[in-house]
Amino acid sequence: MSDVAIAPRAQFFEDADRITHDTEHRRRIQTAMGKYYVSRYSRQALFRNWQEARQTAAETKWAALKELDKHLEAFERNATARGTQVHWTSTGEQARQVIVDIIRRHNARRIVKSKVMTSEEIHLNQLLEQLGYDVIESDLGEYIQQLKGEPPYHFVFPCMHLSREEISDLFENHLGTAQTHDPEELTMIARRVLRQKYIDADIGITGANFVVADTGMISITENEGNARLTAALPRVMITLVGIEKVLPKFSDLALFLPMLATAGTGQPLTGYNTMYAGPKQPGESDGPIEWHVIFLDNNRTALLADPQQRDALHCIRCGACLNVCPIFKNVGGLSYGTTYQGPIGSVITPHFRGLQDWKHLSGASSLCGACTETCPVKIDLHHHLLHNRRNAIDEKRGFLEGMLWRGFTFLINRPKLFSLSIKLGRLFQPLHALVKGTIFDPAAAWTKSRELPEVAHESFRDYWKRRQSK
Repeated sequence: MSDVAIAPRAQFFEDADRITHDTEHRRRIQTAMGKYYVSRYSRQALFRNWQEARQTAAETKWAALKELDKHLEAFERNATARGTQVHWTSTGEQARQVIVDIIRRHNARRIVKSKVMTSEEIHLNQLLEQLGYDVIESDLGEYIQQLKGEPPYHFVFPCMHLSREEISDLFENHLGTAQTHDPEELTMIARRVLRQKYIDADIGITGANFVVADTGMISITENEGNARLTAALPRVMITLVGIEKVLPKFSDLALFLPMLATAGTGQPLTGYNTMYAGPKQPGESDGPIEWHVIFLDNNRTALLADPQQRDALHCIRCGACLNVCPIFKNVGGLSYGTTYQGPIGSVITPHFRGLQDWKHLSGASSLCGACTETCPVKIDLHHHLLHNRRNAIDEKRGFLEGMLWRGFTFLINRPKLFSLSIKLGRLFQPLHALVKGTIFDPAAAWTKSRELPEVAHESFRDYWKRRQSK
């Protein structure tokens, strides 16, 4: 979606308009979200105090980012002591080159990946496929999306928008399997295909949910076991992770693992929680003989330098803000055209990919505040959307828009002129009804999907004067 020639803003409005008119699509998403709410809130009740847990998590992430450089250095020191090779990359291009160099050095041809959002961010799959490598996604949802030729729809539920019938058709067309609408049978079809891919793979690529500084370990949480197979069977393991995923202490996982599961899927704990401390050691029976951890910046330090919005880097990618967002539930995940969807994606994408090209995402919000209220690490999401809007205007204000705002400033500071403009507004409002929806409509952008508010027949100032004169 993000690689098409059409501008991101135009693509977003085109896709959003199409999806919002697809009532079946919207029904599926809203039905899935309804089940999620029930499960999540019942699990939150198991915490002694969910709000205190949120506060502790937010403070932990704040402390981690406050001394991010020290924690990252501590991780490198502890990880390399066990044979891990750590790489630092500033851009997506650098990260891709490091990965390609590792693949070429090992003469690898077949690559298996678990869920790696950072690889979607840097468009890794496209590059590797162009270079002739066999790349397979091992997460079931991501595998289905790969077969469909689409990016993931949601952080946690990559193919939540598809029906069983559509998945069955997809498997029939690509894998030659018989039609079935039974979820377990569909899962077993993918399992049989993917099991051989693990065995054949030369290299496994994973992400990381958390990076633990004081032990030099990474933590991966999942429900399918595919990340374990991706890390255990190939002879070389590559972990691509954003620099913001660091936690200071191993004990911090005692809070973050159940919190991630509760906020993300409504579980008390995900099915598999695995910590990796390095390549296979003497006497160990499985694991990679070589492990590379690649840290990705890709404008994260620029966001870290912003005192107003740096808490956006606290995000643990649980997807909770997507699940409560009324915009996401209506326009769908693919409409955003970027790796990170929903409220958090609308906040960080303009920082990662350019404010002017992606500022429209910050406007795709009702500003209801549900995202901020539900975020397990208390990111001030809806205010950050306002910050992005302000910064986009300050960075590049159009001549006409500038003239309009200067005119409004002049008018609002002169009460008599402002009162006169209200009276003129009442006079000209009937004329607007004649041009509404035409090229002569000055409020066309607003009236396309809304009614223009009517000017009151009597202003409060006039009403007060009339009341006082009695």
